[in-house]
Amino acid sequence: MLVLGLQGSPRLKGNTRRLLSMFLDEAEQLGARVRMIDVDRQNIVPCKEYITCEKKGFCPIDDDMKKEIYSLLREAEVVVAATPIFFFNMTAQLKALVDRCQTFWARKYRFRLKDPLAKQRKGVLLAVGATKFKNLFDGLELGVRYFFDALDADYAKSLTYGGIEHPGDIDKHPSVQEDVRRAVADIVGPLAKRKKVLFVCEDGARLSQAAGAFAQIMAGDKFDVATAGINPADKLDSKMAEAMAEKKIDLKFRKPRPVEQARENGEPEIVVCFGRQVAEKLDLKCDFRVWDMERDVETDRSLEQTRFLRDEIERRVSEFVETV
Repeated sequence: MLVLGLQGSPRLKGNTRRLLSMFLDEAEQLGARVRMIDVDRQNIVPCKEYITCEKKGFCPIDDDMKKEIYSLLREAEVVVAATPIFFFNMTAQLKALVDRCQTFWARKYRFRLKDPLAKQRKGVLLAVGATKFKNLFDGLELGVRYFFDALDADYAKSLTYGGIEHPGDIDKHPSVQEDVRRAVADIVGPLAKRKKVLFVCEDGARLSQAAGAFAQIMAGDKFDVATAGINPADKLDSKMAEAMAEKKIDLKFRKPRPVEQARENGEPEIVVCFGRQVAEKLDLKCDFRVWDMERDVETDRSLEQTRFLRDEIERRVSEFVETV
């Protein structure tokens, strides 16, 4: 499980970063894998309104959104947006990232595709402001609410603090530590208790990706799902992505990764291997399951064969989640 923090302040040692660090530290103590993105240090081009995302489902701008951030937003089950208040709203740096997520909005509402983690993903807002105006955070919360909707994330919590102006002010707030502890316990706690399941195939780009997506859809509340490949491909298998899209399941932005990286999510309790040769290459001490579906996988990568594999994987995952 990944908890992703979007640090929207240009200050690297400010109150916003400190507040976000509190949240991520608490999440890590519960067993979550955490990642903080300092948005101001990323190459994020503001939205150019090319409309390509609404016509073709992707953004043509080649920057850090394309290289990494889109994938991280899809992988994360908890997305934490943190920002100071600038003119009753988020910083320009964070706003650039939010606007570029029109791509997710288009895939959800124009193409009617559903992200496999939609039922589990949570969104959290952390914000600080120097003044104590009654409506200081209203504009920000409205924008963030629609940002999380585009991400297929339930807006689970906001922790907002006025009167935070000078360095170290957030640490002096009387309730902030307990506020953060309770929020993390409520949001991350239930997700951290799930059984960890790892699906592994040869390239991590086809069979394991489909199985992982189906498992997240069918039993994301029960399993913390990861996927990997023995020899990971450079990118997702396009035929499998197309076949899954026929079922309105969105695999775009998912990336194949090696087993070692998948284990950073925590040691799996169950590993499902596609083929005995894959299982023989793994050195993991856990409950192993082998699904022998390697027949014709390499010799026939047609869309028709991929559909057959997709449907067979869906059937097996359905049986798996009912019996484990």
